[in-house]
Amino acid sequence: MNYWLVKSEPFKYSWDQFVKDKKTFWDGVRNYAARNNLKAMKKGDHVFFYHSNEGLAIVGIAEVAKEAYQDPTTDDPNWVVVELKPLKPMPKPVTLADIKAESSLADMDLVRLSRLSVGAVKPDEYKKVLKMGGL
Repeated sequence: MNYWLVKSEPFKYSWDQFVKDKKTFWDGVRNYAARNNLKAMKKGDHVFFYHSNEGLAIVGIAEVAKEAYQDPTTDDPNWVVVELKPLKPMPKPVTLADIKAESSLADMDLVRLSRLSVGAVKPDEYKKVLKMGGL
């Protein structure tokens, strides 16, 4: 299993809306590095759901329900989506400040590549964030 992080501005698409929807396809990615991460996702991989701009925190965990396919919002074959379903909320949201304060997370994509909307998460980073979030 691999681990990932996706970012969403809560006023556009929040964790609460995601839970109500029960699943969604992750569209609108127009960055090649982020797109490559979507293409690398496999069914069953776990994905941190991060609220960007407002909140700045990992608020939940999702699962890849369907692997990459053509983004239905564009005819450009360069762009793909994956389907995600919510697994569980973080009992305690893990803020960006919390992550930056933890030296073992200094190399996390969220910290190093702050503008990347879909990033990889290493297994040890995943376990540490779960612990920080009360899981």
